[in-house]
Amino acid sequence: MKLLFEIFVLPPFNCILLILIGLIILRWRFRLGVWIISIALLVLYAFNTPAVNKAITDAVHSGEPITYSVSQKSLGKAIVVLGAGKYLNATEYFGDTIRGRALERVRYGAFLHRNTGKPILVTGGDPKNTGSSEAHLMEAVLTNEFGVPVKWLEPRSKNTFESARNSWEILYNEGITQIYLVTHYAHMARAKAAFERAGFDVIPAPTIKLRHSEFSGKDLLPNSYAAEAGKAAITEWVGGIWYKLRY
Repeated sequence: MKLLFEIFVLPPFNCILLILIGLIILRWRFRLGVWIISIALLVLYAFNTPAVNKAITDAVHSGEPITYSVSQKSLGKAIVVLGAGKYLNATEYFGDTIRGRALERVRYGAFLHRNTGKPILVTGGDPKNTGSSEAHLMEAVLTNEFGVPVKWLEPRSKNTFESARNSWEILYNEGITQIYLVTHYAHMARAKAAFERAGFDVIPAPTIKLRHSEFSGKDLLPNSYAAEAGKAAITEWVGGIWYKLRY
């Protein structure tokens, strides 16, 4: 399913596919083939420019709640930190660990714990059956590197929806229904909806909110950072639709 999504929805795969189709059609319908190739190149260019991707991210994430305020400091009863992948066979760490987005979330979870004193639940399974769950790796980093205890682990979930459902099973039994939810700003809308559907009263605690600068000529020049931001926004948009249809 993920492979089909990347091929038919996300550039550059869909653009490359269109170009190949256009090249084939050129032999029989020259003008149509040229149009298809031109459209594919235009989309490929646009998707890699900051100007277009700023518009995409603003449209997808508009209206999202901001992080908790000082007045909300005592409201949440637990901090739930969502997993975001693993760093497998890390020779410098003598085994599996986390990095990138997962490490950013863990860091913010540790920060929240120190500022609120609330216990932490980490959630994330092992969807690719590599032998270690995201939850256990996150716990190791929080405990050994940040000096922050983890009270609950949820190591079975394969996606955000399952994380919400499984976390509810754990925390509801502890009498906890109001939580701080830690994930990336770009992922918060979908995550918040999943956890609220599970039954939680969610206080959003997103990290890494991209700041848009004023428009300049450089925004029309393609770069890989813009492409990554646009890809993340479209992924969240499609993911939200998929959750509504499936769950």
